[in-house]
Amino acid sequence: MSYLLYALAGYLSGSVLYSYEIPKVFCGIDICARGKDHNPGAANVFRYAGPLPGAVCVALDLLKGFLPVAIAVQRLTPDSPWFGLVLAAPVLGHAYPLYYGLRGGGKAIAVSFGALLGLLPELTPALILAIYYLFFSLVAVIDPHFYRSVITFTLFGATVALWLATPSYTIGCVLISVVVIRRHFARYEGEKPSVHLGPHHAKQQERENHR
Repeated sequence: MSYLLYALAGYLSGSVLYSYEIPKVFCGIDICARGKDHNPGAANVFRYAGPLPGAVCVALDLLKGFLPVAIAVQRLTPDSPWFGLVLAAPVLGHAYPLYYGLRGGGKAIAVSFGALLGLLPELTPALILAIYYLFFSLVAVIDPHFYRSVITFTLFGATVALWLATPSYTIGCVLISVVVIRRHFARYEGEKPSVHLGPHHAKQQERENHR
């Protein structure tokens, strides 16, 4: 029962869409209406509301994933398979938020990092996810972001399942991957994928495409 209560608390924490509410309340901007992908995420806050609101929203999205998991790590047994649900709960809340009728949730990338960082001092899952994102953002650059995120979270879930010896972390990370990938497909708009070697090459290709 304790695990379910902590999972519920994490889900409710994740259900607060700061990246939608903050620009709407403080800037009078509905980023879902303005954004092409209609996503209530920090990227659209940066794009339409500016760097300061964007940075605040990123911090809050990280925090709403971090706090429920970090508190649960101190008070529950992380080795229990039920802890996997606690780990994934904030991400599930962001993707399918209760306060918005289980619809209109975000792609849940920042909150995923927040939840994984909540496992401190265990940083392996967060580092795996970060390494894949950096590789596909700086080395073999996958565009657009839809494909980059889907491939990153697919490899993240598979790597954790094959590498980590803690079943609860594996369950949680695989659940996170499934939720994030589903949310990306829900907002898929038929973009075509491309792969570039390094960010400079990607920018050069982009300039050539606009000539």
